[in-house]
Amino acid sequence: MGTEDRKAAVSAYKKREVESGIYAVRCKVSGAVWVGSSPDLSKIQNRLWFTLRQGTNTHRSLQSAWTAHGAEAFSFEIVERLDAEEIGYVRDRVMKEHLVQWAECLQAIRI
Repeated sequence: MGTEDRKAAVSAYKKREVESGIYAVRCKVSGAVWVGSSPDLSKIQNRLWFTLRQGTNTHRSLQSAWTAHGAEAFSFEIVERLDAEEIGYVRDRVMKEHLVQWAECLQAIRI
């Protein structure tokens, strides 16, 4: 990759739309559900799966279920995308409120 191609790729990456929102991780075997929020939904599943495979995820119940049932037993879904128009601190507050609502709705553990 040439210098100009690299600069164009970096520029395109910086200009991409970042979606924030609420996601759910489900264990098909146990029926357990965990919900979390992320300022960048495009990266959160990779981060979660990486820490779970390494055995270093900080959410003990999720890590225990992963260890007991394996990766095949888990699914990831985005349950809500938040409006990108929100200012950072407003978005964070809205994300926290919606996370609580989704945890109650899905009877899930917040992560």
